Amino acid sequence: MRKTLAWATPLLFLALHTSAAQYDTIIRHGHVVDGTGNARFVADLAITADRIAAIGDLSADTAKFEIDATGLVVAPGFIDVHTHVDDDIFKLPLAENFVRDGVTTIVSGNCGGSVSDVKAFFAHLEKTKSAVNNATLFGHNTLLRKLKGGSVAGKLTPAQLAEGKRLVDQAMLDGAIGFSTGLIYTPGTWSDTDEIIELAKPAAARGGIYATHMRSEGGKIMDAIDEALRVGREAGCRVEISHFKLPVASANALGRGKTLKAGSDATLAKVEAARRAGMEVWLDQYPYTASATTMSTLLPDWVLEQGPNEAKKILTDPAKLTKVLADMKEQHEVRNKRKDLSYAVVNTSKGHPDFAGKTVKQVAQILKLRRANPPETQLLTDAGKVTATDVTMEDQYRAVIELYLSGGASGVFHSMDEVEVTNILKHPLVGIASDSGAREVGVGMPHPRGYGTNTRVLGRYVRELHVITLQDAIRKMTSQPATAFRMKDRGLLRAGAFADITIFDPATVADQATFENPHQYATGIKSVLVNGTVVFDGTKMTGAKPGHPIYGPAHQP
Repeated sequence: MRKTLAWATPLLFLALHTSAAQYDTIIRHGHVVDGTGNARFVADLAITADRIAAIGDLSADTAKFEIDATGLVVAPGFIDVHTHVDDDIFKLPLAENFVRDGVTTIVSGNCGGSVSDVKAFFAHLEKTKSAVNNATLFGHNTLLRKLKGGSVAGKLTPAQLAEGKRLVDQAMLDGAIGFSTGLIYTPGTWSDTDEIIELAKPAAARGGIYATHMRSEGGKIMDAIDEALRVGREAGCRVEISHFKLPVASANALGRGKTLKAGSDATLAKVEAARRAGMEVWLDQYPYTASATTMSTLLPDWVLEQGPNEAKKILTDPAKLTKVLADMKEQHEVRNKRKDLSYAVVNTSKGHPDFAGKTVKQVAQILKLRRANPPETQLLTDAGKVTATDVTMEDQYRAVIELYLSGGASGVFHSMDEVEVTNILKHPLVGIASDSGAREVGVGMPHPRGYGTNTRVLGRYVRELHVITLQDAIRKMTSQPATAFRMKDRGLLRAGAFADITIFDPATVADQATFENPHQYATGIKSVLVNGTVVFDGTKMTGAKPGHPIYGPAHQP
């Protein structure tokens, strides 16, 4: 007897009551895009336990549970190799913002920041479970803070370096999938290349990947790419260059509009040359014209050299503050030719949560109004009528300093354009990754990439703009990251692979999150299965937590 269950979406789930079922689940009549980059084909897909059992014409076979995917795409679950979830997975184990964007596997520990104890992380994960599969890198900045006792500048001593290499090796044995750096962040920004190579060698020896947020993604990007490639070459490891991008100003400086159609032709060519020379190097990208990071990156590097306590002393010392302001002028007005800081928008601020969504220029205006007339300021900000026509660049620098002194802030930085985004997206070495953490609906003003990275590619860049094909987009989200990070039996739809599966409507799949209203889930995702279990049914999360820890190649249970 077959019983039909009613759902609010076109995707129907059918429960089959029979004691002689051949499979646990069959997905019927879907357009299978298997992750290889090959063309789609119509077929059924069967699942037994947590693995794909068969793909083909299964009309004569039965299952305990069926999904009708007529007219829908059946793809491998998307693999997001650049996230910042880390131990937030214990707070938000359903990882809903990822799942509803089609993601079944995440890699944490990027940009040099990770959990400090990889063994404890996985032990807790095994106990508490999550809706998605979880892997982690071991972070350079996390390691340096452990070795130095804080975010301070200075080269590691020989003893510290030896201990650091031991800790990297232990992290790999505990299950880390590789080693990451964030070389614009403290204290990693003060490590020289030789030191980074030495710390990467134990990860390389254990089969790990080196994932890097490079030292520059703007004016010195060519040198930064050279450094990333040198680390991989001399440490002997694969390289993943994270969130590959190019601001408009840097693109123009590289020859865009003169010798190049896009400035990223030059940066991509450097990576291609390394591949031809025998290096295994990969890239990932989020499909937006704005980045997101800490607002402290707007301060001169030297201010942060001795850690946050010393930085606060510098920023509150009138004599030193004069030099800070002068250096900020040199950085932003002279080198980067900026006329204001309105390209930088506050995401979250510990000391000023009401600044979320405001540009640095608007923050400067609000602070100026508050100093002059606090009651009027409240009326103006409440009415949404704040303008910033009468603030100087120094006012804006002081606003950045106030954000730092009041507990720090993160921001969204609008510095890129579609020319570079689409040029990078088309390149075959570029995969898709969100650079997002786990999101709580309504909290802060985060970058929309946390809710719609993959669906934005499928809706905007595949269906609307035809920048890449559907099968290539799915390859970039599945088999490519699985290959780069050596995830066995994931990223492809084939018999024997883990049953991580995303089903979506190619005619309606789209991101809904915007910079103005980021807390909006994607649409068009009809079902998400992780290790054979439905975690999202097209309307809601099921509450299931079937995710597996994904251990690195050297893991010793």
